[in-house]
Parts: sequence; structure tokens; C-alpha cells
Amino acid sequence: MPVTLHLVDKAVWASDAQTRQDLARIYADAPAERLAMPVDGFLHGHLEDGHFFGCARFNDRLLGAVAVRADEQAWWLSELCVRKATRRRGVGSRLLALVAKAAHARGLELRAPASQLPVADQLLLSRLGYRPHATDDYFVLAPPLQGGGT
Repeated sequence: MPVTLHLVDKAVWASDAQTRQDLARIYADAPAERLAMPVDGFLHGHLEDGHFFGCARFNDRLLGAVAVRADEQAWWLSELCVRKATRRRGVGSRLLALVAKAAHARGLELRAPASQLPVADQLLLSRLGYRPHATDDYFVLAPPLQGGGT
């Protein structure tokens, strides 16, 4: 499945009705424990706070998304979700690889807060090369993709 990366910030959200619809569908498919608030509140709040989403695009539709919060050193990932109909096909893994490549091109690490991750997500991150940071409560993408680690 040839999945590409589509970054969605507030401007893209405001200008693209299909993107709004697809992102809402992605997170509507999320397990109830994945989001602490209604989907619309989550999407709007994340974008209004100046953050963005990294999305997996296939045939002009978004199939998966991960919420991204950027700082000077890293992109912080949370709330990874893939549409129910396309789960177990590698979309989430491909999305994380594409986000890693984009962050690396900007000289940034990828991190995910550990205490907020369900065990299944921790296992996925470990399988994809993320490791717990030596002293802080987050996972970081380890070499070779980021050229660094803990």
C-alpha cells in the first residue's frame, strides 16, 4: 500500500473539507480509551494550540493520523490511530516511518511520552526502534533512523 505523509496544521484544516472529514473519521474509529474528550474537541484543541497531525494518505484519503507537538529538539507523538477498515495492514508503521523521516530532515528527534502509552503502543514503538529514554519518561527513536537515541 503506497502511503504518503500529509501534514495537517490549522491552515490545511481550514482550507480542506476532505481533510477535516477524514481526520474526524480516523479518530471516531479510535477505541474509547484513546481520547479523553470528544473527537471534535480533540482535533480543534490540538490545532488551536499550534500543533499539527502527521497523516497517512492513500488515494487522496487519510487512513491514519498521529498528533504531533513540536519543540526545538523534537516532535512529540501521541494519539496514533488508523481507520478501523485499514488496520493490520502496516499503515501505522508506515506513517511512523514517514514522520520519522520528516523529523530527521528537520534535525529533530521523535519522542512519545511513555506514561501515556497503552502497552500495545509501547510494544509497537519498541518493534519500530523506539527505546525508553535513560532518565526521562518518554520513548525516543533510536539509531539508525535518527542517528542518536537516549
